[in-house]
Order: sequence, then structure tokens, then C-alpha cells
Amino acid sequence: MIGPSPPGRDFPWWLVAVSLLGAAAYAAILADPGYRQVLDTLSRGIGITVFVTVVSFATAALIGLGLALASLSPRAWARQAARGYIEIIRGIPILVLLLYVAFVIGPALVAGWNWLTGQVGLEPIRTRDFPLLWRAIMALSIAYSAFIAEVFRAGLQSVDTGQIEAAEALGLNRWNRFRHIVFPQAFRMILPPLGNDFVAMVKDSSLVSVVGVLDITQLGKVTAAGNFRYFETYNVVALVYLTMTITLSLLLRRLELRLRAGRR
Repeated sequence: MIGPSPPGRDFPWWLVAVSLLGAAAYAAILADPGYRQVLDTLSRGIGITVFVTVVSFATAALIGLGLALASLSPRAWARQAARGYIEIIRGIPILVLLLYVAFVIGPALVAGWNWLTGQVGLEPIRTRDFPLLWRAIMALSIAYSAFIAEVFRAGLQSVDTGQIEAAEALGLNRWNRFRHIVFPQAFRMILPPLGNDFVAMVKDSSLVSVVGVLDITQLGKVTAAGNFRYFETYNVVALVYLTMTITLSLLLRRLELRLRAGRR
């Protein structure tokens, strides 16, 4: 039989070790002119990485919530359409979807827009007027919406149906039942997996480098190709991503603990 955990067993010693190693790594980087130059170059891509991650995740969350609600709809056509979308998108690798959106769907949207505007005499636009940055954001939003939809669906289904029936008996309409009863309880359930998806989005945002978006990874590739210092460059790339993901994971963990404490 497993007994209670000894006092101090759950202290995050791993975090202390990682923090010390990270501090030593950054100190070594700042002390070396070559490393410092690489870090300065890569820092210009942090804003792009954060922008791509936040916009893509917010859009994916909105689409995912809509898909989750559709998959739980009493209407069969809505459930079938949502399930078909989720299964198809989940079955396509994110990199393949990114390339498909960037070089197939993007030009198709431009062609469709030109056809519509041509009917009213407006000037056509060129494919390059649809930035690759926004095509990449579209692709990541589509890819993650299918996974987030399943997170939302599971969270919504975890709410006790008795509470929903009680709210209905009190005269609350469907929107108020969702806003006051269902979603607040479901949110506590979906926060951990939703946080994991957000951290995963930070890492998968590096895929936008394949279409030339100047994020951290792309700037690392360009820097390494220019100075041939692959070891130093990709050490810094890995360290920057690791700093972002661990910091974000700790913040999400803290938020989760606060929500648990507030529920008691």
C-alpha cells in the first residue's frame, strides 16, 4: 500500500535545477560575443512567435467552442458536420495542412475574392497581397480547432445534467444556462488540457518557418546559414523556446491551483 508523501517530496527541485542551468546558460550567452549576437537576432522573432501563437489559439478556441456546441446539438446535421470536420482535420498532419492552406487555399481565396470584386468593378488583388503570416495563422487555427473542440466537448459533457435541468426548471433560457451554469463549471475541467494545447501551440508555431515567416525558428535558420555557427544558434533557439514553454506552463499551473482553491 502506498503511504502519504513525505513532507517536501513535492517541492519542485527539478525547477530549481532547470532554473540554475538556465541562468548559467544565459550568463554564458551574454558573456560570449558570438552567442550574444545570435540571441540579439533571434529576439526579433519572439514578437512574431507570440503574435502567431496568441492569435491562432484565440481563433482556434472560438472555432473549437462552436464545433463542440454543434457536436452536442440536438440537430443531426449539425452533429454530423462538426464530427466530420473534427475527424478530417485531426487526420491531417499540421505541417501538411500548413502547406496546403498557404499554397492552395490561400491562392484559391484570392481568386474567389477577385471574382467577387470583379462583379462590381473593383481592382483585383495579387496572391502575394495575402501575407504568408496570416495564411500560417489560418492553418494553425484550423488545425488546433479540431483538438480544442474535443476538449470543450468533454468539459461540457462533464457538467451534471441535474444542474442543467434545475436551471431549466427555474426558467433560465439556453444562453443563460450555458453562461451561468454550464460553462463556469466546464471551464475548470477544460483549463488543464486547454493549457497543454496552448503550450503545444507555442512549439508548433515554429512550423510557420517553412513558409518563410520570420519567427524564432526561421531567424535561427537564416542566422545559422549566414554564420555557419549551427551549434551556437540552435542552442539559443532551444533555450528561448524552453524558457517560453516552462514559464507558460508554470503560470497555467498557478492559475489552475487558484481556480481549485476558489472552488472549495
